[in-house]
Amino acid sequence: MSDTPPDRLSVNPNSPFYDEAALARGVGVRFKGAEKTNVEEYCVSEGWVRLSAGKALDRAGNPMTVKLKGAVEPYFREEPAEA
Repeated sequence: MSDTPPDRLSVNPNSPFYDEAALARGVGVRFKGAEKTNVEEYCVSEGWVRLSAGKALDRAGNPMTVKLKGAVEPYFREEPAEA
């Protein structure tokens, strides 16, 4: 696995952008220079993040999200394990 996180990543297992290996390694996201812990999905090339909006759920039981545009900087929280 490379040292850079994917361009687009989602925490929803039903999404085509879900990557279990990257999420297991721990991906952190800085949005406009501030650390965000409630990111549901992000896209670096398009410059947006989806943040969960409190504890509200939609009728399918998924968290309600807000899409914000700006500078997105993903990073891995821990170093890769040596084999």
